[in-house]
Amino acid sequence: MNFNLTQIPTRTQQPRNSGITMVMDKGLSITEVHNFMSVSGPHVDIVKLGFGTSFVTPKLREKIEAYKSYNVPIYFGGTLFEAFLVRNQFNDYISVCKDYGVDYMEVSDGSITIPHAEKCGYIEKLTQHGTVLSEVGSKDAAHIIPPYKWIELMRAELEAGSSYVIAEAREAGNVGIYRGSGEVREGLVQEILTQIPEEKILWEAPQKAQQLYFLELIGCNVNLGNIAPQEVIALEAMRVGLRGDTFELYLDKA
Repeated sequence: MNFNLTQIPTRTQQPRNSGITMVMDKGLSITEVHNFMSVSGPHVDIVKLGFGTSFVTPKLREKIEAYKSYNVPIYFGGTLFEAFLVRNQFNDYISVCKDYGVDYMEVSDGSITIPHAEKCGYIEKLTQHGTVLSEVGSKDAAHIIPPYKWIELMRAELEAGSSYVIAEAREAGNVGIYRGSGEVREGLVQEILTQIPEEKILWEAPQKAQQLYFLELIGCNVNLGNIAPQEVIALEAMRVGLRGDTFELYLDKA
């Protein structure tokens, strides 16, 4: 850090197993990737090429190499996995990941229905090819999953080999663990945490109020995802109590 300040909470160091910041890239140019990572690289742990953007991104291979030059793992959004799966192209998905040197993979079922035992089977198969993150929760706001079911699904997917389970929120943060207004479904979150280790959950939290909720609930080393590239530095400042929202959170506690 640039200054000597006391009472700053201890952040985990890269490569991190907890305190992860996952960034959603929805279409940065290669130049923008370098500009972004030159500033935010020390605080970026994983980059997701959002939903199916990788299919239409020019110079995709060059872009992936740009991220790799900063030693940050990247993966294709879960929607792309589902797009391959619904077309009976699961093996093609594996081939694409290998071809592009992408060894992080997301297994999700937010847009299509997959029997859960089958989903866990895909997780098990993909662990033979890389690191798997699996997403729990529907992108359909009308599909409400009860807390016990979230716990059951998350536990099964971790047992199948997922390194992390992602709590669904979409890029806007208005479904899954959130209400349509973006408000956290607090009872759901707290019940999940009674059964699933916090370090194994990556909470999608694109909105500042959502990030603040999890920082206050779990602490500075909570795993947060779907962070916009331009918000990474601001989030890191908030993590360590250097933003108004968390200014007093760690005083006399660090």
